[in-house]
Amino acid sequence: MQLIGMLDSPFVRRVAISLALYGIPYEHRALSVFRHFDEFARINPAIKAPTLVMDDGTTLIDSSLILEYLERVAAPERRLMPEDLGAQVKALHLIGFALAACEKTMHDVYETLLRPAEKRHEPWLERVQQQLHGAYGQLEAALAAPRSTRWLLGERVMQADITVAIAWRFTQYMLPGVVDPARYPALVAFSARAEALPEFVATPLE
Repeated sequence: MQLIGMLDSPFVRRVAISLALYGIPYEHRALSVFRHFDEFARINPAIKAPTLVMDDGTTLIDSSLILEYLERVAAPERRLMPEDLGAQVKALHLIGFALAACEKTMHDVYETLLRPAEKRHEPWLERVQQQLHGAYGQLEAALAAPRSTRWLLGERVMQADITVAIAWRFTQYMLPGVVDPARYPALVAFSARAEALPEFVATPLE
């Protein structure tokens, strides 16, 4: 099994960290959708990261779809989504806002770093940043609320924890100063705790 993509993508990184927590062995091929366009296209003509190449050659794309498959094949005690429907809804709520934050960070990066300055559309950028803060506001409120468990849904790290932590780290790495950490102290503390885990340390944002 091969995971294709760079770890500076939060979507690649969430799959890589999940694979480690699932205990599923894989080979990581650090191909960039920009710098290795042609090589990536030979594996996946859509040039989309992450791409998971299975042992029979089947390719899966989109981090959520890849993780849906991995959740099915992982040992039951290592699964990262809760069985209880109410807990699963809570997990999906948190994961959804974290993925929205990743997407809006990407939109901001494309607008400010890849588009020529004279072609930037400031009202669009302001809208994207409003959405970004909206997503992090939801996550901050969830993290700041009292809970009886060490992690968001229990005593061990699960998919909601992974996705929330990697989203925050990605935004701070790609857009320093755009999302002020002082506004989100619970997210800052939570991300730091997650990033200290061995699976996160072994899968650094590059």
